[in-house]
Amino acid sequence: MDNQSTMWEKTRVFQIVIIITVALGMGFMLGSQYSISQAQSGISLSAEAEQAFEPLFQTFNLIEENYVDEVVMSDLVDGAITGMMDTLDVHSGYVTPEFAPFVDSRLAGEIEGIGATIIEIEETGEVEVLNVLDDTPAQRSGIRAGDVFVTVNGEEVIGLSTLEVASRVRGPVGTTVDITMRRNEELVDFTIERARIELTAVSSEMLDGNIGYVSLTSFSANAREQIDAALNELGVENLNGLVFDLRNNGGGFLDTGLEIASLFIEDGDLLRERFGTGEERVFSVRDGVVYQGFEDGSERAYTNDAGFANVTVPIVLLVNENSASASELVAGAWLETGAATLIGTQTFGKGTVQQVIELVNNGTVRLTIARWYTPSGESIHGEGITPDIIVEIPEDVELAEGEDPQLEEAIRYLEGLSISTMD
Repeated sequence: MDNQSTMWEKTRVFQIVIIITVALGMGFMLGSQYSISQAQSGISLSAEAEQAFEPLFQTFNLIEENYVDEVVMSDLVDGAITGMMDTLDVHSGYVTPEFAPFVDSRLAGEIEGIGATIIEIEETGEVEVLNVLDDTPAQRSGIRAGDVFVTVNGEEVIGLSTLEVASRVRGPVGTTVDITMRRNEELVDFTIERARIELTAVSSEMLDGNIGYVSLTSFSANAREQIDAALNELGVENLNGLVFDLRNNGGGFLDTGLEIASLFIEDGDLLRERFGTGEERVFSVRDGVVYQGFEDGSERAYTNDAGFANVTVPIVLLVNENSASASELVAGAWLETGAATLIGTQTFGKGTVQQVIELVNNGTVRLTIARWYTPSGESIHGEGITPDIIVEIPEDVELAEGEDPQLEEAIRYLEGLSISTMD
C-alpha cells in the first residue's frame, strides 16, 4: 500500500472537481495519495465470512432458479457490490464497469468535461454545483452554482455519489451530455458539448496597501510550481503582507498538499494519518523533503519538492465551509505552527483517506482506509479547522459585485499589522 497513490475525497460537500471537468480527480480523490490498485482475484473466505454470506448466495440461487424474467448476472453482481458499499461511509462507493473508465485518478493540467465543480449535500444525498469555471462549456451553457443534478442523459442521479455523477457527466471531447438541473423550484435542461479544459490552479494579483494575493483552486500536480512562480512575480519580500486563499478548494493530491504546507514551515510535523488497524503515520518536513514516518521508527521520502519559501511578511490564510481535505491539511499545519493567521469560517471537515481499487470485473471501488489529524493530533474529519478570526457571510444577503467581506477583513488585518510595525 505504501507505493499506492491516495486520493482525497470530500463528501457532504464532496467537491469532486469533476470539474466535472471531471477530473474526477481534483477534489475528488482527496486523501492520502494511494492510487488505483488492482484487487486480488481468487479470494477465499473465512469460515465466519462464508456463514455470513450464505443468505446472499441463497438469494442469488433463488433469483437464478425462480425469477420470472431473465436476469443479467453482471447486474446482480453490480447490485450486490453497490449494496455493500452503501452501508459504509459516504466517501466509499462503487462505479460499475460501464462508467469506470471515466474514473481518472490523475489531476493533470487538462481534463475533459464541462467545467463545473460539484459537491455532495450530506443531508439530502443530492449533488450540486459548487462553482463554474470561466470560459467553459458549463459557463457558456448557463449552469450556475447551486444548481442540483436531477438527471444525466435521462438517468435519475439523485442519490448517486459525486463519483458516480461525475463518471456519467464525463466523456470524450466533442460529445454531448444532457443534464436536467433543479434551480430553486424549477427544472432546467441543458445539452452541453464536452471539451478539453485547461486548469489553472493558481491566480495572483497585487491588492491595495502593497498586499499580495494568491488563490489556489485545487491541489493539482503542478500547483506548488505555480505558487512558487506567483510568489516570485509578486516580489513577496517587498510586500506589506500576503493573502493566501483556499476558499472553495475541495482538495487534490496529498503530496501537493504537503508541498504547499511546507511553503511556510521549514522543519516539523505537517499531518498525522491513522488507519483502521490502529497504525499511525506522521508526515514531517526537513531540508525541503517531506518524510512519511512509521511506528517502527523508519521513514521514507514522500516528496522532494517541499522547499521552504522563507517568507517573512505576515500571511493570512482565507478558508470557508467549502475548504476541504488538502485545504484543511494546510490550514491545520499553518494554524498550529503560527505560519499564518486564518480568517473566514469553519472548514468542511473532510479528513478521510480513500483508496481507489480496480476490481477483476473492471469496476472500481473507492474505499475509506484512514483518517487525518493535525500535527498536534486534533481530528480534521467531522470537525474542520476553526479560523483565528471568524467572518461569516450570511446566506440571505446578496453581495454587490466585487464585495468580499472575508478578503476585506484580511486586508484590514494586514494593514493594521503594517501600521503597528511602522509605529
